Amino acid sequence: MRQPSFPTVQYDITICKGGWDQISPPLSLKAGVLRDCLNVECSATGGYSRVGGYERFDGQLKPSDAIYSVVQVASFTNTPTVGQTLTGVSSGATGVIAALGANYMVLTKTSLSFSIPEEVRVGATSIGTTETTTASITTKQNAQYINAAADIYRADITAVPGSGSVLGIKVFNDIMYAFRNNAGGTAADMYKQSAAGWVQVNFEYEVSFSNANTGVEDGDTLTQGGVTATIRRVVVQTGTLLSGINTGRLVISVATGGNFAAGAATTTGAGTLTLSGAESAITLLPNGKFEFDIANFFGQTLRMYGCDGVNRMFEFDGTYFVPLATSVVPDTPKYLIAFKNHLMCQIGASNISSGINNPHNWTTTAGAHEKSLGDTLTGYAIQPGSSVAGTVAIFGRSNVFMLYGTSTADWNYITYAQGVGALDYTAQQMAQTFFFDDRGVNTLQTSQAYGNFDQATLTNNINTFIRSNRNKISCSSLSRERSQYRLFFSNGYGLYATIVNGKYLGSAQVYFDNPATCTCEGEMSNGDEALFFGSSNGMVYQLDKGSSFDGEPISGYAKFNWNYCGSPRILKRWRKGSIEIQGFGYAEISFGYGMAYDSTEEIQAFNKTYTSNFSATNWDAPGITWEEFQWDGCTISPSEVEMVGTSENVQITVNFGSDYLYPFTIHSFILHYTPRRGIR
Repeated sequence: MRQPSFPTVQYDITICKGGWDQISPPLSLKAGVLRDCLNVECSATGGYSRVGGYERFDGQLKPSDAIYSVVQVASFTNTPTVGQTLTGVSSGATGVIAALGANYMVLTKTSLSFSIPEEVRVGATSIGTTETTTASITTKQNAQYINAAADIYRADITAVPGSGSVLGIKVFNDIMYAFRNNAGGTAADMYKQSAAGWVQVNFEYEVSFSNANTGVEDGDTLTQGGVTATIRRVVVQTGTLLSGINTGRLVISVATGGNFAAGAATTTGAGTLTLSGAESAITLLPNGKFEFDIANFFGQTLRMYGCDGVNRMFEFDGTYFVPLATSVVPDTPKYLIAFKNHLMCQIGASNISSGINNPHNWTTTAGAHEKSLGDTLTGYAIQPGSSVAGTVAIFGRSNVFMLYGTSTADWNYITYAQGVGALDYTAQQMAQTFFFDDRGVNTLQTSQAYGNFDQATLTNNINTFIRSNRNKISCSSLSRERSQYRLFFSNGYGLYATIVNGKYLGSAQVYFDNPATCTCEGEMSNGDEALFFGSSNGMVYQLDKGSSFDGEPISGYAKFNWNYCGSPRILKRWRKGSIEIQGFGYAEISFGYGMAYDSTEEIQAFNKTYTSNFSATNWDAPGITWEEFQWDGCTISPSEVEMVGTSENVQITVNFGSDYLYPFTIHSFILHYTPRRGIR
């Protein structure tokens, strides 16, 4: 008797790539494209990753650097609470309680080592007597305890003092600097990180002078009668000290013996000069938005330059804050850049450059220059070039210009693209120059080739998102490690676009409860990339750090395109699936799927949670013996998931939401199914 034949189980492999696409027809897309997403990114090495966390920053110990240890007692005499300090009576060891187990305490901020046995107390209250740790810590608990320890450190870190949003941030010589309005909102102040948190930078005083000789130098004591002050910086704005015919300003310390007045003065370096009047305190008007560059105009000395569209530009060497004057009215540059031994800035429609190798002097005799370009200017981006030839892209609201040359002797302005421009604070230079205009994310190459059409943008396939957010742009940044151009909007949303070797891999959206108002990208002296943003609550946050959004869960999802397994009109019986996940430590996802375009005629599946325990191990985890565990622990683990039902297609959704999971990447998934009949 002939045995009946049954359809064989078939397997469909989906590679996760292509990024987010809101508008293309489902049948025109591969199954690995995202139809919707939140808090994921296109990984530069393939797949989709849950985004990294962010954590508050002020120079104190970082939450992500927190570690924990476990102290076990025979039983709790009195049960302590999280946040209390545990003390060993005989050892003198201390630690802050971050979490509690059945008969053990998870400690962080520990000093010394607890003895076994010894009585431990909180204040004068006995907690119990220590014993050898036998508690078994699971991978999930390990992740939770690391996060609990981070919460203890997080509570110490404060906002930049003052009121309103953070106005600007910059890393200079491995130190973070931040600007924010004062408590009354009447002026902007500058702060720097320290081991104790934010410390205000003193702006000191300035006084104008004329006809100074070469004896007037930084560090001298300025004297006029009984009034003295230390000269912090000599700023020659016209002429030269050598000629003795000049004007400028001195940045000085607070004067002793009274105030300076108009008239002759001397310095300890045999200097002579004429002061124009009394000194005045250096202050900044509130509500600017700062842009920065770091340049070397003075031998081996790097200095930070900044502007905010409200005040004069400034120069800062890490100690002294020096306002710079261009003589243009109003003297309120919005953008600046160091290019070919000039400091350039933008005021309205004008591009202005300083004297050659002299950011203090903005006169034509020193080589300064001004050019009106007939468009509101919105940023700079230096283009690749040689030491003798180079180009800077100058962005306008509706045009892009290129400036060639090295000085006024050969400056040459070219209109590069008409009808295409950059919105404020969006121009960034990576391997290519990226910017954001009304139509989406653009590059210089595509803008010149295709003009001002939607199809010229990299992000044409998420036009719905672009149109909803284009008037809310706040700032932008780069992540060179992740090969990403990042945009941030005032409503908390952001867009991460991944470009590898000139190829656009795709974009995905993020959402921060703390909207970014300004960003900073820098490389520390040890070579590490450091990415930060300032927010509307006055906090400075470091990006791609920790397992949470400043202690809050990172919630999101990746909803894939409808998958037909090659046959849009053939019904399939779904058997199971397998998701390839890569990560560190512990990962947890909620897997779900819709069938037949979410038809109400089908019984749709419920989401189910699956976990992945990777092999990463904490070096200080309980029970770990030195040199007897795996260091790197980066593994790929397939998660087997259940599927039931019959339909012509299926749409996979992966959800997540936790404050203790570190990023993981979904590379692919495999669907097991049996073909059935065609749709009648």
